[in-house]
Amino acid sequence: MKSALFVWGGWEGHEPKQCVDIVAPCLQEQGYKVEISDTLDAFLDEEKVKSYDLIIPVWTMGSITGEQEKGLLEAIKSGVGLAGWHGGMGDAFRQNTEYQFMVGGQWVAHPGGIVTYEVNIINHVDSITAGIPDFKMTSEQYYMQVDPSNEVLATTTFGEEHVPWIKGCVMPVVWKRMWGKGRVFYTSLGHVAKDFEVPELLEIVKRGLLWASCT
Repeated sequence: MKSALFVWGGWEGHEPKQCVDIVAPCLQEQGYKVEISDTLDAFLDEEKVKSYDLIIPVWTMGSITGEQEKGLLEAIKSGVGLAGWHGGMGDAFRQNTEYQFMVGGQWVAHPGGIVTYEVNIINHVDSITAGIPDFKMTSEQYYMQVDPSNEVLATTTFGEEHVPWIKGCVMPVVWKRMWGKGRVFYTSLGHVAKDFEVPELLEIVKRGLLWASCT
């Protein structure tokens, strides 16, 4: 039986617990043993952390100690998968550049706040996005600093309504990558629990979790 660890906390505005309550059952339905923790101390037992197939951090902003971060980084390097969404993974621990290196990007802005924008699937054969059409989100459109080594699966294009100088900028919104032996999946979508009512988003997250936990 595969196992997954959700670790939630940080800024409450992203509704971390509510999002976990939506996503965790998706893994349980696939036969995964799911554990849920609300403390970063879950990363301190390195041997236990390395025993999971998948770790899902849902922790916007906040801070992480050196020992907590080491436990997480080493687990992923050893082959544990990492997967997450929006600020819960892409805007966590702003002072920790090694963590950001692992994720493959870091949030820097969401021009206009809540806006309607299109998500464009650019890889139609990958298992995470195959068969999913382009779709619209009404949510935060993340502008991110992004690692060029990411394998990008979907993008969004910024208009000129709020920040004219980035008009036409194409920004990754779904990607995957490796960190040591570990698979890393990330999507900048999923601002709050209601966003997961968009079926395309929920399907991408489900598939991303499964991909990241495969060895």
